[in-house]
Amino acid sequence: MSLRRQSARTRAGSFRDQQGMTLLESLVALVILAVGVLGMLGAQLRTLADTQTGVRRAQAVRLVEDLTERIKTNPGGYSQLTAYVSDWTDLPATGDCRSSACAPGELARWDLRQWKLTVAQVLPSGEARIFEAIDEALANKRQLGVMVGWRANEKSDANAHAADYAYAFVPANSPAAVKCNAGKICHLVYVQP
Repeated sequence: MSLRRQSARTRAGSFRDQQGMTLLESLVALVILAVGVLGMLGAQLRTLADTQTGVRRAQAVRLVEDLTERIKTNPGGYSQLTAYVSDWTDLPATGDCRSSACAPGELARWDLRQWKLTVAQVLPSGEARIFEAIDEALANKRQLGVMVGWRANEKSDANAHAADYAYAFVPANSPAAVKCNAGKICHLVYVQP
């Protein structure tokens, strides 16, 4: 009998020693689960940011296609390519070519104004620069470079993120580089309408 009592006491002591272990195991499991969920959330947020950049780039491509179509539909578009050349902040002042007929040069400036306003509306902090392709002979210019830029993102380290996408194009015969503005992501396309 004494052996039974001793065995019962050992079991009771063992039970007392294990009280709270289930609670501790549950807390450890919750911490591990929380770390896993936070890791998955971070990966999801990065994926969403990259997807947003892809969407913006696709919008920029569509905007460049729109500009190309505007140049093609201008009756004197090929001879007016220099009228489309503009810097980031240039916004030509023109009349309204919807209500009255315009000469090809006026239509080019009107198209450029309307297109730049569309870029500013479609892309966040959207802007564009159009420049002549340097490598072509002066008498045979039929190609334009179009660089469309937009705000990198809403993160606080937007400039650091934009550095991943920012680049400069330096033509071989040009002293000036065509650069993407700070804090912007840019898309560069050469068009030959």
